[in-house]
Amino acid sequence: MTTLPNSDANSSWRRIAKRALLILGIALAAGAGGTWYWWQSQQGKLPEGLVSGNGRIESDQVDIAAKLAGRIREVLVQEGDLVTPGQVLARIDTTELQAQRAKYVADVASEEASTLEAKATVAQRQAELILKKANLRRALKLIETGAISQEDRDSAQGNHDSARAVLEAAQRTVTAHERSVVAAQALVDQIDAQIADTVLLAPVRGRVLYRLANPGEVLAAGGKVLTIVNLSEIYMEIYLPSEQVMRIPIGSQARIQFDGADFAVPAKVSFVSPEAQFTPKQVETRSERDKLMFRVKLRIPPSLIERHVEQVKTGARGVGYVRLDPNPPHWPDSLQKRIQGDPVDAGD
Repeated sequence: MTTLPNSDANSSWRRIAKRALLILGIALAAGAGGTWYWWQSQQGKLPEGLVSGNGRIESDQVDIAAKLAGRIREVLVQEGDLVTPGQVLARIDTTELQAQRAKYVADVASEEASTLEAKATVAQRQAELILKKANLRRALKLIETGAISQEDRDSAQGNHDSARAVLEAAQRTVTAHERSVVAAQALVDQIDAQIADTVLLAPVRGRVLYRLANPGEVLAAGGKVLTIVNLSEIYMEIYLPSEQVMRIPIGSQARIQFDGADFAVPAKVSFVSPEAQFTPKQVETRSERDKLMFRVKLRIPPSLIERHVEQVKTGARGVGYVRLDPNPPHWPDSLQKRIQGDPVDAGD
């Protein structure tokens, strides 16, 4: 019987032990990796009845433009300024308009004077007609007694008819002058409206996004001076596949969670596109197969915008979550968190 030396036996046992430990390590690593992958997949998994999509905060933009051509006299706001409805943002020079207005005002005064003169002429013609009418009545009585000839009677009749025609013409002249006064006044009103349009006002509550012109520059009609972000209309657009969109009613509750934030903003579905479109390049989807998607707009309530108007930033990216119908689940705890000081049901 042959026996191995002690050194050889120990070496064999060491090789076997190392091989067993290697196999055990691989098994433990595989188990840990599987557990970690399962945990990660559960972290990103939404409860049944909730769907999500990536998007960014957007807003309607309002262009503040000059209605008429002119030179900018002053711009009263800078980029980033918060403006309120009715606030004066800029003014266009009105020197030429004021000169035109002075001319039209003079035309009104001239036409009013002409009207007064025409009315005086009417009064004079009325007096003449009264006299001619009296002469005609006397002629008619005298012709019956034979005191005057038929020729004198016809002359009195002609003078009466002529005086009446002159009076009617004078009255039409008064009417024409009165209408000229109205037309001249209309030109003054038109100039006043144009002068009012040279004061550019903020139509909405918003923030100045771009200042596109400066004092001294000459703008054509419709030239833009400012662009304002309308803070009363803040929303996020996400893109979802048809099988999800068909279950989303208008007004459905939603949540918006910004990248890097530990709170969620309440919102509601205000629009669902009736037509599918190719997914925009800037929108990330879970599958490359999601080529045709439907656009869904999640609108943030104006009350929340007003509460945090200084913190509103368009372009901020995040994820929008939407409840499906029927029987939507409760929101996960991570989507129940609010900005400090806001109630949990704010905006719902």
